Amino acid sequence: MSKGRMEAFSDGVIAILITIMVLGLGTPHGTDLAALGPLVPVFVSYVLSFINIGIYWNNHHHLLQAAHHVDGRVLWANMHLLFWLSVVPFATAWMGENEFAPVPVAAYGVVLLMSAVAFTILVVSLIAHEGRASSPIASAIGRDLKGRVSLISYVIAIPVALVLPMVAFAIYVAMAALWFVPDRRFERQVVHESHEGDHPAQA
Repeated sequence: MSKGRMEAFSDGVIAILITIMVLGLGTPHGTDLAALGPLVPVFVSYVLSFINIGIYWNNHHHLLQAAHHVDGRVLWANMHLLFWLSVVPFATAWMGENEFAPVPVAAYGVVLLMSAVAFTILVVSLIAHEGRASSPIASAIGRDLKGRVSLISYVIAIPVALVLPMVAFAIYVAMAALWFVPDRRFERQVVHESHEGDHPAQA
């Protein structure tokens, strides 16, 4: 089946999530700069979550550019990803409003971990649907070292958050920085396929 409807739905959900996070920032209770102080943790949490959701939107877009078709399994894998992304505003608000307390920071890490797991499942589902031997996604993803590093880092950060929440938060920031530069693997694969299409093999 066509992937267009899944892409459009995903884009709409992600746009709504960003809007929800913006509305959750609140307004200062005062007119001087000191009134902004209590909102700093909330704003910092918002910035990190905005970047993370932006990363997922960017990589989701590139992933589907390399995919040709989807099936029911892929649709549910995509819904699974959207579910965990939909929890990001809640985890963001809890962490920011409680000034990076241990349990909220750990919970935020759980959401990031499960979002990463869900994205991995989506990738695996797309590869399984297309067949590993012929899947451009399988060719693009390779060994997926960045994905593995992210999963391991989140697993480490969650228990660390219960003891040293700011260290865990630093790990979350480091993982966002790792992925901040758009993942070109899928884009290069799409360009490669396009060139092959322009220059078919001669009989």
